[in-house]
This record gives sequence, structure tokens and C-alpha cells, in this order.
Amino acid sequence: MTVLVTGGAGYIGSHAALALLDAGRKVVILDNLSQGYRWAVPAGAAFVEGDCGDIELVSRVIREHDVTAIMHFAGSIIVPESVVYPLDYYYNNTVNSRALAQAAVDNKVKHFIFSSTAGVYGEPEKTPILEDFPSKPISPYGTSKMMTEKMLQDASVAHDMNFVALRYFNVAGADPKGRAGQTSRKATHLIKIASQAASGVRSHLDVYGDDYPTQDGTCIRDYIHVSDLANAHVLALEYLENGGESDVMNCGYGRGFSVYEVIDAVKRVSGNDFTVNLAERRAGDPAALIAGADRISQKLQWTPEYNDLDTIVSHALAWEESLKQRQADAA
Repeated sequence: MTVLVTGGAGYIGSHAALALLDAGRKVVILDNLSQGYRWAVPAGAAFVEGDCGDIELVSRVIREHDVTAIMHFAGSIIVPESVVYPLDYYYNNTVNSRALAQAAVDNKVKHFIFSSTAGVYGEPEKTPILEDFPSKPISPYGTSKMMTEKMLQDASVAHDMNFVALRYFNVAGADPKGRAGQTSRKATHLIKIASQAASGVRSHLDVYGDDYPTQDGTCIRDYIHVSDLANAHVLALEYLENGGESDVMNCGYGRGFSVYEVIDAVKRVSGNDFTVNLAERRAGDPAALIAGADRISQKLQWTPEYNDLDTIVSHALAWEESLKQRQADAA
């Protein structure tokens, strides 16, 4: 039995692949390398270069590798970019996901884990956010993910396939063993960018607005360590394999930190100061997103190992240093 991981050469997908391999699973990765890197594919995983929207290719991979489950990470994730290029996001995130789901149904793949987002909630009236809150996305990114969730819900009723959609909050950090980390070509994640600034890779960091209705005026987010998130995917697969019903689950720690609090943590842990500039608000940024995480804890018995901001930051900083060394070696 093999798990097909789409987008497995990218940030979260590569960590999920590692978690699957660590759990003794067979893994095949499908990635078009538009954002990921071939060197990021974990040792021990088979690799196919291609697009998850190619039904013929996906069907062939499923048959040749005896795939029984799919973890779908491939997609576009930059909220402000989705506002500027909405049709690109609907194509890459929704149309391609429909094709992948079709290939799963056609080839009798029974389990589907979907990489969703807290962006489906939009601007919730209160926090923490629970899974039964209304889906009211305020960006094409959030809407594209919501539409895929709806497709999976309908497909699971009509076909012999169950699914879990994991709604991520803010993913950060890197594999504690240094095997993987965030390598995105167009990274917009705060901890990643702040770590680059602390490491001298960037000259400064921009804060997008300080007039939000929060304690210090900056946005508040629930930051989850990427390895805890990867482990949640393995548990979600085991849940489905053991007969669990299709569901959606938040992935977060149930507490948030403001942009300025994160910046202070990066400066403190790194021991380095860096320039911070104030910029205009970005389109599609809610003031606060904090997860209600009771459902995933109860249904999957998920217990985070790295629920500590300084730990997340230290792993992110270590990964930036390893990337600098990789670049130096390549030169």
C-alpha cells in the first residue's frame, strides 16, 4: 500500500512524506517542481515529475505504485497574489483538484487527505474558530480551497472514498533533524521572512499594517510547527483506514501571536537585530485567526510535540543556516 503525495517536493508536502516514511509507509511523490525542488524529495520516496491535474498521468502512477491513499498538497498559497490573479488560483487549486479527485475515484483510491486552510473562514466574528463556523472566504485563495472541500464532500457521498480536509492555520518551522524546511521561491510566511532577515538573507522585514483591532495593532495568527502538522496527516490517514467518517479538522494550537511578538521572538532566539519597516495592509488579511483544535485532538488523538514559539523559531533559523551552507557549497 502506497501513499501518493502531490506537492511532495514543497514545504509541507516534503515534511508529510518524511512523516509517512518514518511511520514505515511507502511513498510516491508527484510534483511539477514549479515551487518545489528535486533535492527536497526525501530519500526513500519514489518521484514522478508532473502535474496533479493530468488525469492520465495520475491514473498511471496510482496503478503502477498500488496507491491506496492520496495526500494532496500541490497548489498556490499566496493570498494577496490570489486577489490579483484569481483565475490562476481557481485553475491550480480547484480545477486541478477536481481532476485529481476524478483520478482517485476512477482508480478506486479510498482515502484522500486534503491540504485546506483557515482562509475558508474569512473574517470570523469570534475566536477561537471552530469547524462548524460558516465558510465565508475573503480571498480567491480561500474560496478555491472551500470549493475543493465541497467537491470532496459530494464525491465521498457518491463514491467509495472518504476524506479529511485539514484546515491549516499558520505553518512554520522545519524538521527538527534538519532534513527539510521551507524553500518556497515566493515565501510570504512571517517566520520564514523574519528568519531570513535575522540570517542576513534579507535586508529588512515589512509589517503590513499596524492599525488592526488587536493589542498592538498587528495581525494575530496561530502558528503550528510543520512537523506537528505532518504528524496530523499520518494520524488522519490512520483514522480513515480504520473506518473514520469523512470530516474537516482545524490544525493549530489554539493560541495566537501578533506580528510584533513573532518579530521579537526571532530577534531574541537569533540574537540578531534587523530592520523592520511599516507597510500598507495586504489584501485579504483578517485581523486574527486562532484555531479551535478540540476536534483533531479528540478524533485523531493528536498531541503536538513542538507547541512553543521559540522552538518553532529556532528550527526555522537552523534551516536558514543550512540553506546558506547549501548555496555556498553549490557556488
